[in-house]
Amino acid sequence: MASTAEIKGRIASVRQTQKITNAMYLIASTKLRKARSDLEATRPYFAALRTEIKRIFRTANGVVDSPYFYPADKEVDLDGTFGCLVITADKGLAGSYNQNVLKEAHRLLQEHPDTRLFVVGEYGRRFFAQRNIPIERSFLYTAQNPTLARAREISSLLLDQYDRGELQKIYVIYTDLENGLRMTTRVTRLLPFHRTYFCTATQEQISEATLFDFAPSPEAVLNGIMPSYLTGFIYSALIDSFCSEQDARMTAMDAANQNAEELLSSLSLQYNRVRQAAITQEITEITAGAKAQKRKHTEGCDQL
Repeated sequence: MASTAEIKGRIASVRQTQKITNAMYLIASTKLRKARSDLEATRPYFAALRTEIKRIFRTANGVVDSPYFYPADKEVDLDGTFGCLVITADKGLAGSYNQNVLKEAHRLLQEHPDTRLFVVGEYGRRFFAQRNIPIERSFLYTAQNPTLARAREISSLLLDQYDRGELQKIYVIYTDLENGLRMTTRVTRLLPFHRTYFCTATQEQISEATLFDFAPSPEAVLNGIMPSYLTGFIYSALIDSFCSEQDARMTAMDAANQNAEELLSSLSLQYNRVRQAAITQEITEITAGAKAQKRKHTEGCDQL
């Protein structure tokens, strides 16, 4: 059985660890609120871009020729090299957040081996490096600070290879925090788009009777808008992933705090038992010694 000193040392260690997990919980909570605020501040701009893309399709009756969309008549089964943007965290301690993303990336590689990986996050870089899986481009900046400038850099790199015909399809694997309640790992095809994704209009948009003239042509305007829209999509994926990471870390740290409380309760009970046993043993030894002294004194008096 462990001594009281050993149990006290374990209790102190658990309490120190609990301080760390509680601090990480508070930090993740603060980062989550800030990231959500940044995302909400930029959403109106990119929502307006999508509205204008829909307007172009409505004006042109869906007949718009663009390399960023499948042909109007059918969806072509594209072969060749795919690109995949994998968004992970820089570190662990976030439950299954990283593993779920990497599992989807591994599945995509198995289905289509000719896939170039573009990785955000130190955790993902280490994962693929340890398994000797080649990475086309590793974005060395931290995943802890997603910015619009970094999203624009990623978008420009992917679009450049797509425009040159080096990539036939582009996917992005990220984690979406749905309604702030549940995390879902998504594998989304970034390019090319389905036309129906933008051709479907709401009743409010259909009721708008204002017609627009696009110069020099709807195709030119659409091709000019798409890079900005892709930047917004990637930025949203970075922010959603960052929010999901912080939410997963909050959940993991909260579970760690609860486990620490249970462990402290168990150790306190064990400490009290050991301490009580030690006190009982001391009382027993004192009582036995006193009885021995009394017996010795009685025997001495009888001899006299």
